[in-house]
Amino acid sequence: MERLTIEVGSYEVNCSILSDAGQAWIVDPGSEGERIVGLLAKKGLVPAAILLTHAHFDHISGIPALQKAFPELPVYVHPGDVPMFGHPFNQMGGEYASIGVPANVRDVADLPAALPGVQVLHTPGHTPGGVCYFFPADKLLLSGDTLFAGSVGRTDFPGGSMARMMDSLQALMKLPDDTLVIPGHGGHTTIGDEKRTNPYIV
Repeated sequence: MERLTIEVGSYEVNCSILSDAGQAWIVDPGSEGERIVGLLAKKGLVPAAILLTHAHFDHISGIPALQKAFPELPVYVHPGDVPMFGHPFNQMGGEYASIGVPANVRDVADLPAALPGVQVLHTPGHTPGGVCYFFPADKLLLSGDTLFAGSVGRTDFPGGSMARMMDSLQALMKLPDDTLVIPGHGGHTTIGDEKRTNPYIV
């Protein structure tokens, strides 16, 4: 599987486009949906689905443009985060205008049937329905806002929990040390590096 990661929006979300045999899976289209549509066209890719690590405004605001271009495009998200769509606490205006529940929402637990080789890891703490996507064959973890290089996601937003975050981090530390981690924001890291240097884990 090939991967392209781009920063989108004022909050510089890492949006990853995973592709194989002409199909693409867009992870966390946080903004600049038209740019993502153009990039797909440039590379000759047909999107199969949108995958969300969680439903905060800075990770979902590109969905309307993508679904306008591809009306049947499904959106995979954990049910625990669905109530965040359109919630007054989950919008910033401007490029992050409130969006309601997208069309064709699917439970992320059903994703492995559509995308073989992925493991969906429920990692609450930043949000109740936060997940990470692990691809064992590629030694790749898309960690959303659960694990950052040298840090972790905030837990002081509605639905956040430091206790649940710590449990989630301990589960992630069981992955192979050479797993490449693409966080929701910031630079890449590895599980091994985080075991050695992340103050929330050490």
